[in-house]
Amino acid sequence: METTLGLMDDQLDRDRLVAVLGRLHAFWTAAEAGLDAWARRWPADAETVAWSQRRRAHLFAEDLRALGAEPGPAPLPDLPAVEDTDQALGRLYVLEGSTLGGTFISRHLATLPTLGPDVRLGAFSPYGAETGAMWHAFRRVTRDRVAAGGDAGRVVGAARATFTALAAWCAPVGAPA
Repeated sequence: METTLGLMDDQLDRDRLVAVLGRLHAFWTAAEAGLDAWARRWPADAETVAWSQRRRAHLFAEDLRALGAEPGPAPLPDLPAVEDTDQALGRLYVLEGSTLGGTFISRHLATLPTLGPDVRLGAFSPYGAETGAMWHAFRRVTRDRVAAGGDAGRVVGAARATFTALAAWCAPVGAPA
């Protein structure tokens, strides 16, 4: 996704970044709505994975505002419902996994002169120095779930569906050729 969106481009300008952040904000909003519905049905599982600490749609909105743009009432992608904890973990695999590459994106964006020294973006690296620990904790919960009888195929299927939906949703703002 980083390559597709051109977020590591040295020529990335503010307008292009706003377009990408707008798409990501809409995607995270829709993805988190499905996870919120799951968390209401299985609150203990949501607590085990620390769902409330992993939310990021609001960070994309804050980043847009930092760039002088408002997250608008844009259309949202139509994502499949999250039917159970296995599917929630699959969706979260994609959302959480993006924080690993996001640390590199965040560092790169901080070097772009077009953004200015006062702009600090947080959605790509929401955990800062705790990124590795948060990823490790997520992986542990997922492994424990599967070891206790969770359906690894459903986890993987939901992750693939989320990756596919994210790629399709972001294609309109793909990096220029």
